[in-house]
Amino acid sequence: MSVTYDDSVGLEVSSDSFWEVGNYKRTVKRIDDGHRLCNDLMNCIHERARIEKAYAQQLTEWAKRWRQLVEKGPQYGTVEKAWNAVMSEAEKVSELHLEVKASLMNEDFEKIKNWQKEAFHKQMMGGFKETREAEDGFRKAQKPWAKKLKEVEASKKAYHAACKEEKLAVSRETNSKADPALNPEQLKKLQDKVEKCKQDVLKTKEKYEKSLKELDQGTPQYMENMEQVFEQCQQFEEKRLRFFREVLLEVQKHLDLSNIPSYKNIYRELEQSIQAADAVEDLRWFRANHGPGMSMNWPQFEEWSADLNRTLSRREKKKASDGVTLTGINQTGDQALPNKHSSVSSYEKTQSYPTEWSDEEANNPFSSTDANGDSNPFDEDATSATEVRVRALYDYEGQEHDELSFKAGDELTKIEDEDEQGWCKGRLDSGQVGLYPANYVEAIQ
Repeated sequence: MSVTYDDSVGLEVSSDSFWEVGNYKRTVKRIDDGHRLCNDLMNCIHERARIEKAYAQQLTEWAKRWRQLVEKGPQYGTVEKAWNAVMSEAEKVSELHLEVKASLMNEDFEKIKNWQKEAFHKQMMGGFKETREAEDGFRKAQKPWAKKLKEVEASKKAYHAACKEEKLAVSRETNSKADPALNPEQLKKLQDKVEKCKQDVLKTKEKYEKSLKELDQGTPQYMENMEQVFEQCQQFEEKRLRFFREVLLEVQKHLDLSNIPSYKNIYRELEQSIQAADAVEDLRWFRANHGPGMSMNWPQFEEWSADLNRTLSRREKKKASDGVTLTGINQTGDQALPNKHSSVSSYEKTQSYPTEWSDEEANNPFSSTDANGDSNPFDEDATSATEVRVRALYDYEGQEHDELSFKAGDELTKIEDEDEQGWCKGRLDSGQVGLYPANYVEAIQ
């Protein structure tokens, strides 16, 4: 290590090297950064777990809402089953995402938390024990060399100052020789000054070179000690880096649903359910239950009876026809398809398709039964006009401008009964009138 003097350069500018005094602090700071990075990774995993939970809840709510809408809608048969299979897929995937959330929090999050607690030990006065040990190690390793470096800087400064003084003295002596006003005594003083400056340059140079030599001799030991402390910090950081890699691999396994056998089965079953949809079978079922394949109480000759002063009502006629074999009806196996009631949507269940008719009832709303006071043809209208207080079971956000929005627990007034699509008309306490799903509320007892 050598230094050449140049009065135009001035003081040497320190570099950004690790070996400069105090530059080890970046390595020490890395230990504190490691603790902060553990917190950052835990926050990252925690946020992802919240996203997984929210997504699972949204899937469940979506599946529940659309299952109800499909069941109340006009779709029927095997296509209805296929449609419902999509909602089943969402419910199963929702469960898997809840498992992902649980794995992230119960395994990955806790693993990082425990490792951080074991790796970093807080001190009562603040900071971490590992940081203080690294700081003390570097300071101890650097102290002897830093002391010698300070001596080198001081001797260099003295040497440079002596050189500068010598240069000024020589310049004055040279200028004095051309000045006839100076007497020999003054000239001799200038010459003595030059001689003294030269001696000071030699002394300071010798001291500078000596201190520099001592610094050079101490440098290998300084480097060895600094390397030793730095290697300890490297080993600590290596443990953290390897641990983070391990944790991130665990996170990847928990997030990757494609490696879960049950996840693959969900979509295999979904595909099978959709492939099982059979348009021909659904059309055959509809024909048998709502079309020409239905049975019929065809009009028959009826004897007049003195005891019966009115035409048989539809209900009585149906009872009378029980056990009678009808002619002219070709019953096929279409009407007896297995388990068809389970595939009929609630829309179909709420529809009343008349299977009998009579001229008297079709043309005279006031039958003999009505005349006797047994029934009131206006009962249905009166009932539908009755207002009923109901309470919301679930939150509902209106999708159209004519739909109501409410929260679970809110009370409102039902002003019209449920229609064939599963919707009721109601009025909020604010006065707003609109539609809402009938199965989202219950009557207040």
